[in-house]
Amino acid sequence: MKTTTSLLRWFAPALLVASASAQSIAQINGDRFLSPFSGKNVTNVTGIVTAKGPDGIWIRSVKPGCDKRVSDGLYVYGSALAKNTSISVGDVLVVDGKISEYRSSKDYVYMVELASPKVAAILAHGKKVDPIVIGKDTPSPPTKQYSGLDNGDVFGVPNNQSLISVANPKLEPDSYGMDFWESLMGELVTIESPRAVGRPNQYGDTWIVGDWNTTGDNGRTGLTVSAGDGNPEAIIIGSPLDGSKNPTDTRLGDKLETITGVVYQAFGFYRILPLTNISVVESVAPALPPPTTLTSEGVCSGITVGGYNIENFYPGDTAHVQAVAKHIVDYMRTPDLIAVQEIQDNNGETDDGTVSADESLTALTTAIQSLGGVAYNYTYISPLNDESGGAPGGNIRVAYLYRADVIQLRGANPGTATDANEVLPSPELKYNPGFIDPSNEAWTNSRKPLAAAWELADGSGKALFTVNVHFGSKGGSSSLHGDARPPVNGGVDDRQAQAEVTASFIADILAADPSAYIVTLGDFNEFAFVDPIAAFASLSGLEDLDVAAGIAPSERYTYLYDMNSQELDHVFVSPALAAATTGFEHIHVNTWVAYDDMTSDHDPSVAKFDIC
Repeated sequence: MKTTTSLLRWFAPALLVASASAQSIAQINGDRFLSPFSGKNVTNVTGIVTAKGPDGIWIRSVKPGCDKRVSDGLYVYGSALAKNTSISVGDVLVVDGKISEYRSSKDYVYMVELASPKVAAILAHGKKVDPIVIGKDTPSPPTKQYSGLDNGDVFGVPNNQSLISVANPKLEPDSYGMDFWESLMGELVTIESPRAVGRPNQYGDTWIVGDWNTTGDNGRTGLTVSAGDGNPEAIIIGSPLDGSKNPTDTRLGDKLETITGVVYQAFGFYRILPLTNISVVESVAPALPPPTTLTSEGVCSGITVGGYNIENFYPGDTAHVQAVAKHIVDYMRTPDLIAVQEIQDNNGETDDGTVSADESLTALTTAIQSLGGVAYNYTYISPLNDESGGAPGGNIRVAYLYRADVIQLRGANPGTATDANEVLPSPELKYNPGFIDPSNEAWTNSRKPLAAAWELADGSGKALFTVNVHFGSKGGSSSLHGDARPPVNGGVDDRQAQAEVTASFIADILAADPSAYIVTLGDFNEFAFVDPIAAFASLSGLEDLDVAAGIAPSERYTYLYDMNSQELDHVFVSPALAAATTGFEHIHVNTWVAYDDMTSDHDPSVAKFDIC
């Protein structure tokens, strides 16, 4: 059960235990992340009860201060106090106890609380409690920077260079998002005109923004992440204090009723625990995006190429097979060539040594043909057993689907799991398709990029080189609100090495033919502006197709995570192919829908080229 009492309680190193008579709650909180009273016993702490929860109560200073850096709210931890029916919101209490700094993991920021409370007196009942309206009674939350310890970039590399719990900087709520929410810790607040900018988790915790300034707004009213801007103005709405449940089917862009609750810190994020469950008042229309406008012309002047991570795909999940096929037919409109990622072996996560994915890909091509009448062939190379990461036993890999009536491998000569592809004169590929440097330690427990060369079935146009990638995951990352600054970007060193190996191979093609048509696409598991991918573009000589095609920065997203609409799936093209691009679109069939309606956690993309 997700309650504070069920968590392992980590406490900050206590100062020598002493007693102190705090003049105000503000003094206990102080103007830094850690309380100057941590580890001390305090007496005669006076405050008005603003809210009650299952494990404690919240109190506010009777006479709030004027220092915007310092919160006048405080969490008083104690289930007996919370269950005491003689204590109500609006009561003025005098409380004794011990000030502690609490967090459930060493990766999280501490939260100050008054523990082991004893009520010394109840001075009054029925006092009016007015919540602080964020954006009206306070400035708008900062919209770019999270912490002064991030050195100007929350996504900066190297990361994990300092800890808030060690540096304990002074709060600057006008400049940094974490400081803003810390300056309101324990306060009763109201959010007017809230809207969902993320998808709820299994508990109904939902990322929102309210009636305040925002940046990165996309057409779905979500917040798109960009260089140096991780959208710190968003806040998560956690479990309601009255025991009700938040909905779990909220969608990106949903408008919600006004929310009132207390500012809290748990599970790695600042959050607001609402007095009661959130409620959707209006959803954005249409519920689903239109299909791509980019369709194949079947000739060199209009060739379409798509990319789609189809999330742990195997034939045993027949509903998933049909859903993916439907997306390819109805929304991607059957591109001539599709680079797919996360294809599992024939029996999925059964770890019995099976590595072939023929049954998986046959199931998909058959389902596509049954829906749309288009016959796809496929090509891939099986990985070595249990060496490609992903779900244990699944042996995920990348693969290509292609319409053989339009496009074909140029001199098909597939390699094996251990064969290293090479760029030969002309240029040609030694293996077609073939893995890029599969024995390189950069690919430890990760997918190897699959390079291929293509030609049109009618013999027209130029050759098209493709590289299908699925770089290492971001597993092991810390939260954007976490203790480590800049936050830990899990796997970034692996992705840096993968980017360099892949870029070197592509650069060899361009060295042999600067006018070559090359497209590299797939799940890079990283943002275009973060060093592994920025380095990839620079070293390979390719161009970001989002930029080349003029996609607005706020519309560059294929994935929804926490508060951010973000792009992990990219398409990079050679300069010659950038000039021959006639269209590029992301199709938000998964980011726009509720969790239970998702087919994959990624959106597909489609591009159209003139390769005559």
